[in-house]
Amino acid sequence: MSAAGAPVGRRVIIGMLAAGAVGVATGAGIQGRLEDILAPIQNGDPTGLTSLLPDAGGFRFYSVTASVPTRTAADYRLRVTGMVGRSAMFTLDQLHAMTQTALTRDFQCVTGWRVAAVPWSGVTLADLLDAVQIQPGAQAVTIRSFDGVYTESLTLDQARRPDVLIALNMLGAPVTHEHGGPVRLYVAPMYGYKSLKWLSEIEVTDRVQPGYWEQDGYDVDAWVGHSNGRDDDATS
Repeated sequence: MSAAGAPVGRRVIIGMLAAGAVGVATGAGIQGRLEDILAPIQNGDPTGLTSLLPDAGGFRFYSVTASVPTRTAADYRLRVTGMVGRSAMFTLDQLHAMTQTALTRDFQCVTGWRVAAVPWSGVTLADLLDAVQIQPGAQAVTIRSFDGVYTESLTLDQARRPDVLIALNMLGAPVTHEHGGPVRLYVAPMYGYKSLKWLSEIEVTDRVQPGYWEQDGYDVDAWVGHSNGRDDDATS
């Protein structure tokens, strides 16, 4: 059994990795297999993953911990650290006060499911990085979740794309807790595991540090269309 806040059990992780591997290879039809593997979770198995069935918008919700703390507008903080001119801490109000960028793009999971034409808005990661003055020699960012476990990474060139957002709103409303709110990352041209939920810290580093799933073999560069040979190319 997974303790609150701990990573999910080994059996479930192996199952998800197996499903993901098949998704990378074949794309179509993988979601049914994934739901078969994870069906016991829906029947009281305390593994730590949240609901895996689609909501009205077609999303499926994944978490790698048994529970995720809630952050409100009053207590949310986003730290930016590492190779910067000055470390900074942003409140939700401060993020809303920055220039907001809106875009409508698909959300694509590497396992094959997609939610088309999702409205997103927030602060571009590039604008946030400019605000903290990136230092010479910096090459990447490591991104951390306040679930205490999940991490991701991007090169600086990837992080500075105009379609990479510190997302404050999606689907016309503030990002909900289930969707990774109050603040999450949205990396439009990459598969969903790059769009880290429950964003808490961005560390500027001198090299790419593989994230949670990438340490188990997922692509570090998760461009849609490059990893499973099925989806449309989204790198442009």
